[in-house]
Amino acid sequence: MPKKSQRQSSAEANAAPGGTAAVDRALSILNAFTPERPQQGLAELAARTGLYKSTTLRLLASLEHAQFVQRLPDGTYCLGAACGRLHAAYAASFRLDRAVLPVLEELVRRTGESAAYHVLKGSGAEAVRVCLYRVDSPHPIRDHIRAGDILPLRSGTGGRVLLAFSAPLLPLEPEERELLAQIRQRGYHAAVGDRLAEVAGISAPVFHADGTLAAAVTLTMPGNRYQEAFIGPVLEAARALSRMV
Repeated sequence: MPKKSQRQSSAEANAAPGGTAAVDRALSILNAFTPERPQQGLAELAARTGLYKSTTLRLLASLEHAQFVQRLPDGTYCLGAACGRLHAAYAASFRLDRAVLPVLEELVRRTGESAAYHVLKGSGAEAVRVCLYRVDSPHPIRDHIRAGDILPLRSGTGGRVLLAFSAPLLPLEPEERELLAQIRQRGYHAAVGDRLAEVAGISAPVFHADGTLAAAVTLTMPGNRYQEAFIGPVLEAARALSRMV
């Protein structure tokens, strides 16, 4: 009998509560394919998933039969036509608000502060950010931005994040370039009084599957309620949204 692997497989690490192990393993193989590694051989797939080669090969046979993977003439594998059909069905049913609003609502529930989803509109001197979605804090004292409001790019944490992670849009002063480089390195921006003197914000970028910038998720609150502990939930919300948009 073969020894049990000492390394936990990705399927075991992310097992669905009450789910089926074989399905988790098969899905871990599909998730191993990325835009950077669209074609992979058996050994690489086994290594990336943490599964035995024999297990990986059996699962690949089932996935190939259902057209979720395709075996190429050189022996490597890529995603199959069934994945394309599922993507088309997903795209036809996708609504951004159904993806974004539950994440914003959970962020507000965890922090008690207001959450928003900002997108970039325009280019050059006419570039602005638009608050596409907003969920208010239950506190009576809060900032009063609404969905649809147009806000500047060069102030506020949401604007700074959109500038930092997009292609150069505006001529920048040296101190602005330095700040944007720091934001890119940290992966978020937090500040008190950036746009309004008594308002604090924490923002993080949201990315499309191809790595391009989609939006900024932002948490805002009065400056006296700012907590560094809120940075973690904002980053988690941004990662969750990046998996959906």
